[in-house]
Formats: sequence, structure tokens, C-alpha cells
Amino acid sequence: MSGIPVLTAEGDCIARAWENALLRLFEAGCDVQTQYDKPQDPASKDATMILTVHDPLAEPRIHRDFPGGFEELQEYVMEVCEGIKDHCVRDPQDPTDTRWEYTYHQRLFRYEVPTLPPIDQVEDLCRQLARTPHTRRAQAITWKVWEDQRCDDPACLQSVWCRIVADQEGDGRAPLLSMNVRFRSNDAYKAAFMNMFALVELQSRIARRIADLSGTEVRLGRYCHMADSFHIYGSNLAEFQGRFLGAVRKRTFEERTIRYEDVRELMEAARPAILEKARSMGRGEPRP
Repeated sequence: MSGIPVLTAEGDCIARAWENALLRLFEAGCDVQTQYDKPQDPASKDATMILTVHDPLAEPRIHRDFPGGFEELQEYVMEVCEGIKDHCVRDPQDPTDTRWEYTYHQRLFRYEVPTLPPIDQVEDLCRQLARTPHTRRAQAITWKVWEDQRCDDPACLQSVWCRIVADQEGDGRAPLLSMNVRFRSNDAYKAAFMNMFALVELQSRIARRIADLSGTEVRLGRYCHMADSFHIYGSNLAEFQGRFLGAVRKRTFEERTIRYEDVRELMEAARPAILEKARSMGRGEPRP
């Protein structure tokens, strides 16, 4: 193949699909420099990736080797789905404001266009699907061409697209909500697992909202995660090989993963401290 390779990976659950995608990337990705490299950094492993999770809520949902802890994972879900850090987004009209360029929640649930009121794209998406489940128009975007072409930290997630179809097995069960997400850039090792976990939670919330609006049960269908650049930074390759690949060689899949149901109470118990932490984040604090 000429150019950046196009790779595919899949799995029955989030943990297996993410692991399979990383293994495939390390095996077949190309070597590419990045805009963030230091002079001594090796090239990153990079590819365009199409990753499918066949049953997004299947256990085990959590991979033990994602770089983070259970509280950090809960915090990220709340950031994406509940907007607990939307107040950290900078005022684009104030050049002295050094807060974040965006949060995904703010872009999806309160998309701001000059001269128009903020747009709740997720609510619009849900209402479209409640009216016409098979519509191809139910999507939400993040990119703001008038801002993101020139900012230093543009949004990586680009779009969320959903569609509802009948169960192809024809057993009379409730229809399935499938979701596609597209990233222009996705740190495969340090960020993709948390991205996937939080976006599957968003998929679940969308399904529940559509059910509320339509009065009809909606189940979760497959989740498809597409990244134009799915990469492991060269500066992280030694850690990836030692930690992640080392675990794959030495431990079983069951030992490398954990059921979300087994840590749900622990993660939920962290909510008050996470909310307090988010409230304390204010003007002048840059994006980590």
C-alpha cells in the first residue's frame, strides 16, 4: 500500500477491541514524525484505523493497562457526557484567556456559531432518530472552521453519527442504535481507551433519550471508532512495549481486564470529589 496504511480491528467488548487495535497498529503501522516530537524522539507508529466494538456493553469493559485509574476514567466520562468542565473553555474573543479551546461536551451539546443561539446537537440528533429511526442525517460535529484552523489545540473528535435499524436476526427484539465516531487524530495508547469508554456511555445515553422521546425501547448496536491518524507517539513506544506488550505476553486476557460492574460502585463513589475538583478549575488553567 502506498501512503499511510488503513487498518481494521474488532472485538466483542471495548477492552478486547482496543487491545486488538493497538497490537495491529504496532504490527503494521508506518513510522511518521509528529509536530510534538523532541529532537531525540523516535518516529511514531501511525495508521488510519477502523475499529469496531460489536457489543459495547459486554464485559469485561475495562482494560487494566490503559494509562489511568478508575477515578480518572469516571472523571473523563463526566467531562464528556455531563459537561463538568465546560466552564474551563476560553472566551475566543479574549486574547488573554488561557483556558481550554474546547470540551467535547461543549461542542456537542452547546455548539456556538457567531450570531446564532447555542445548538444542542445531541438533543437534535435524538429527536431526529425518534421521528425517523433510519435517517442518515443524525449527526453532531465539533469542528469550527473559523476557529480551529488557526488554534493551537483543535478538537480531535470530529463527528458522532447514529442510526437505528431493526435487529437483523428478526427475533422481534427492540431495534439497535449503532454509532460511528470519527477522530482526525487519536493517541491510540494514551487516550483512545478513555475516548471509547466515554463515547459508548454517550451512546447509551442517546439510546435512553430516544426511547424516552419515542416511547419505544432502543438497544445498543455496534460502536465504530474511526481515526484518520491512530498513533502511538515515539516518546511512548518504550513504555508501550514494556508495559502493554509485556502484559500481553505474560498475562491472560482475563488478567489484563476487569469487569465494569465490579468497579462501578467505586467509580460512582468518586463523583463528589470529581465534581469538587472540576468546580475548582477556573480561569487561567491550561488544558492538561
